Amino acid sequence: MNAILADWNEADEAQATAAMIACCGSREWAAAMVALRPIKSVAELSESADRVWSKMNESDLMEAFACHPRIGERKAAEGATARSASWSSQEQSSIESAEQRVLVELEEANASYEEQFGFTYIVCATGKSAAEMLAILKRRLENERGAELREAAEQQRQITQIRLGKWLIS
Repeated sequence: MNAILADWNEADEAQATAAMIACCGSREWAAAMVALRPIKSVAELSESADRVWSKMNESDLMEAFACHPRIGERKAAEGATARSASWSSQEQSSIESAEQRVLVELEEANASYEEQFGFTYIVCATGKSAAEMLAILKRRLENERGAELREAAEQQRQITQIRLGKWLIS
């Protein structure tokens, strides 16, 4: 068994919850994950994370989304943990080399997105350039709110899986 997972299984509830909150900002999701302990393998952790995420309601999704900075912003989201903020910075590292024009367009498109959908644009930024994330954002502005909420939830699921992997090697 992974040593970090083994330690997490034995940690007190507050410590175990904090580890999960860094991976996904939904307190309900984190509590549900902690309630599943002991989790015996990395595969079981991954499967459980997806299963629990699929049962979250809209307020849980919004709470998780709110822990992410806007794409292109360099400051951490208000509700983010230090570890989550650090991971967000790594995930959005391509922003550092983006053209100013792309950054301006991202800022404008982020504002349009939030006005249209009522939540922060969520995209699994790992491995994507700023221009790619902008193109995805523009495409998603064409969605109806329900479809976009499902797309954002899927992006959060992917981010959570990546962060669980980072946590397991930290």
